Amino acid sequence: MAGLWSGEGVLRRKPIEQIEDEGSGAESGQQLSRTLGLRHLTAIGVGGIIGAGVFSLAGTVANGKAGPAVLISFLVAGLASACAALSYAEFAGLIPKAGSAYTYGYAVLGEIGGWFIGWDLLLEYTAIVAVVAIGISGYFSFLMNEMGASLPHWMLGAPGTGDGHRVDLFAALLCLLIAFALTRGIKSAARFELVVVVLKVAVVLLVIVVGFFHIKTGNYKPFFPFGLSGAFTGAATVFFAVFGYDAMSTAAEESKDAQKHMPKAIIYSLVISMVLYVLVCLVLTGMQNYKEIDPDSGFSTAFKSVGLSGVADIIAVGAIIGILTVMFTFMMGVTRVWFAMSRDGLLPKWFAKTHPVRKVPTRVTWIVGGGSALIAGFLPIEEAAEMTNIGILLAFVVVCIAVIVLRYRQPDLPRKFKAPGMPVVPALGVIFSLWLTTYLAWQTWVRFAVWFAIGLVVYFAYSYRKSEMAKRPATTGAEPPSDTQPPSFGKKDD
Repeated sequence: MAGLWSGEGVLRRKPIEQIEDEGSGAESGQQLSRTLGLRHLTAIGVGGIIGAGVFSLAGTVANGKAGPAVLISFLVAGLASACAALSYAEFAGLIPKAGSAYTYGYAVLGEIGGWFIGWDLLLEYTAIVAVVAIGISGYFSFLMNEMGASLPHWMLGAPGTGDGHRVDLFAALLCLLIAFALTRGIKSAARFELVVVVLKVAVVLLVIVVGFFHIKTGNYKPFFPFGLSGAFTGAATVFFAVFGYDAMSTAAEESKDAQKHMPKAIIYSLVISMVLYVLVCLVLTGMQNYKEIDPDSGFSTAFKSVGLSGVADIIAVGAIIGILTVMFTFMMGVTRVWFAMSRDGLLPKWFAKTHPVRKVPTRVTWIVGGGSALIAGFLPIEEAAEMTNIGILLAFVVVCIAVIVLRYRQPDLPRKFKAPGMPVVPALGVIFSLWLTTYLAWQTWVRFAVWFAIGLVVYFAYSYRKSEMAKRPATTGAEPPSDTQPPSFGKKDD
């Protein structure tokens, strides 16, 4: 057992220079195409952050958890996210490869740490796609009602969400549609993402500008109807709405100049999104009393309540189109994590095969599309949202710890971006993230524990033996020998 828990066992680390060489040295059928520039990456980040958080969860949390203090919920979540974002930015410039937190954890904390973050993200990202699909479905139902269309109740929501509801059919079909779009190739998909993000931001600005003139300050009282704990519970719920940059960073291997552009794209996308989140929360809770906000289509119903039905319809259409970009970002993210894990041998190599022409992992894309469709069709939005957040928060903990460890272990690595305030800022990311997990429902922890246990079985039954690192000579399991360590990578372990 001593060997199992050593640098030649589950704690073996993947050398950073080996990760750097993977793009050119990958087996046939396992390469991704580098086509994304800074604007595409930023658009993917903004597209992943702004979506259900604005158009669905803001209303849900305001109505049932935080009231007008939903603004505080977003600020707390945003602050925690910003601490982690700076850590992601440092890693993205240093290790510009597919896999994001999984790859970073593997390189710094060892294979078992990387495995569990990757395994965790497979479920979390898939569930996020489903949450967003459910959010879009709420606006679709609003539009259908406005048009006088009467749809069968059985197809309008998950079991238990309404009278006669059996499945959220529209949400499930959306998941399959996004999977199809992603299999068409990253270049075409990124162009679509850029256009739709521009339209989405325009709709959000419309909400802010028009809604500002219909704010009634009396609606802000009481500001904390559920107490401070309600605002913090809301922060744990909306957290998944402020970290789209995490999924965007999984596309590093498809960026033209990842070391230069990825850190900038991460920071730009978070700053843009947080400014818009704060403004729309002020508008939503100022237009309507929190008790009257519709949890499913908050902004559309708010504008309709002040006699602006035309604007309400525009918002509903914009929400449907705009939230698609969130689904795009996170479905792309989970497929790239899956691809990276399979290329490393931790999951069957069959999953790492890419399309011979489009250079995208079509096999895992369709699997993720089907899994997210099942979640979207049969789980209520709040249960699905809470299921996502615990895993992402723990991923943030790992990345923040890893960036501190690597800074002190190998301080001379050629970093294109350095997280400021080391080690205080990453440590705050750890503290904030762990703190927010305490506000999640106990059912969320149970689901996570079950998924964690399944991952433990898979790792020791398959991944530990099949890992590419297991095939390397024992002396290279933890750290490359000095004669193969590039001089520019600086100090090694003491």
